Amino acid sequence: MDTYLETERLLLRPFTADDAELLIELDSDPAVMRYLSGGKPTAPEDIRERILPRIIAGVQKWDHKLGLFAAQEKDGEAFIGWFCLRPKADGPLDEAELGYRLRQAAWGKGYATEGSEALARKAFTELGVRLIWAETMFVNRGSRNVMEKLGMRHVETYFPELEPIEGSEHGEVRYELTADEWAGR
Repeated sequence: MDTYLETERLLLRPFTADDAELLIELDSDPAVMRYLSGGKPTAPEDIRERILPRIIAGVQKWDHKLGLFAAQEKDGEAFIGWFCLRPKADGPLDEAELGYRLRQAAWGKGYATEGSEALARKAFTELGVRLIWAETMFVNRGSRNVMEKLGMRHVETYFPELEPIEGSEHGEVRYELTADEWAGR
C-alpha cells in the first residue's frame, strides 16, 4: 500500500479499483449523504463506472500530489472514508479544495480535523499551494466547525441552483485559508 500521508491515527492512500465496495457503502448511508444529496445514496454503477475511475485518474493526473485519498485508521486499518486536496478541474494548481467524507462510526473522534490539518500542512509546506478552500451547506455545523478549527475564514454564502434538500434554503458556504494566514496562525 502506498501511503500518501500519515497522521497520528490515520493513513491516507490512493484509491484502487478494489475500493469500489468501500465507496458504495460510504455513499449508501443516508446520514453521510444528508448534506450532499438529502440522504439519497449514490448509485453503485455510478461509483464503479464513473466516480472511482475519475478519482484514480485525478491522482495520476496530479502526479500523486493532489487528489482524493482513502482514509483508514492506523490501528486496525479500518476504512473510515476519504479526504481530498485537489484543484478545480480547470483551476490553478496552487488553489486546492480541502474536503472529506467519513463513515458515521468515525464521526466525533477528531479525524476530520486531524486529516484536514495534515493536508493543509502538506499543501502549504510541500506542494506550493497558495490557497485552500472548502464548501458545505450553511446548516452543516460539524463541517463548518472543522473549517474554523483550521483557521479558515468564511468568505461567501451562495445559493446554487440545485435540487432542494432540507436546509438548502440557507445556502452553501465557502471558507478559505491562504498559506500566509496558515503560517501566521
